Amino acid sequence: MDEHYLKELLLRFKEGRLTLEKVLQQLKDLPFEDLGYAKIDHHRALRKGFPEVVYCPGKTIEQIKTIFSSLNEKNKNILLTRASKSIYTELKKIDPQLQFNAQAKIIYIEKKPRIKVGKVLIICGGTADIPIAEEAALTAELMGANVERIFDVGVAGIHRLLNYKEQIFEANVIVAIAGMEGALASVIAGLAACPIIAIPTSVGYGANFHGISALLTMLNSCAPNVAVVNIDNGFGGGLMAALINKQREQLIEKQKKE
Repeated sequence: MDEHYLKELLLRFKEGRLTLEKVLQQLKDLPFEDLGYAKIDHHRALRKGFPEVVYCPGKTIEQIKTIFSSLNEKNKNILLTRASKSIYTELKKIDPQLQFNAQAKIIYIEKKPRIKVGKVLIICGGTADIPIAEEAALTAELMGANVERIFDVGVAGIHRLLNYKEQIFEANVIVAIAGMEGALASVIAGLAACPIIAIPTSVGYGANFHGISALLTMLNSCAPNVAVVNIDNGFGGGLMAALINKQREQLIEKQKKE
């Protein structure tokens, strides 16, 4: 239940358009709604600024439909990760406003778009890393960040990355996505003054160990401004970047007022 929904509910009661019984019925699901197989956290939007995000793998289509319907009733913006076209087709019957980014494997609805602030820079090493980069980029955008994308600038041709120095210098936070040996994050961190969120991907040949080599490289970076999320976790990296970006912008606004 986001802040907008709660304000609207109370306003309708104040104006006499909603009875006390109806208000209580709507509020009874706080702090969560128990579906048996899932407990929908309707307080999350109030606590954290964005509703509970649905991770689709491992859930049946019927479970996903019920969870989505519950969230959609009380929230303007919803995000489902690692989703398929078949899931999207079923959910779109419930709400035709749904959108699907096949590359990022994200289903989302943005009935109340946020004002985009700051600057999050998404940089990936190779074209094969783009699906994870898009997951991070779209997540950050839905969380209210201005996002710029720079793709296929890995260390095999480092001159390509250096062509974007100005964007790197201006960013509030950078998300660096790379597979193989994962050196891209360290290189970027050596140039940037901002935090770097490194996302190792499972892209690479056998000794890459499905992303383990990139993960270890990023964890062992000598650049102190690198923090690492899990392998292929574009959602986690994008969300963390959006939070840092938001804090940075709030600090700038506060300093302007002083």
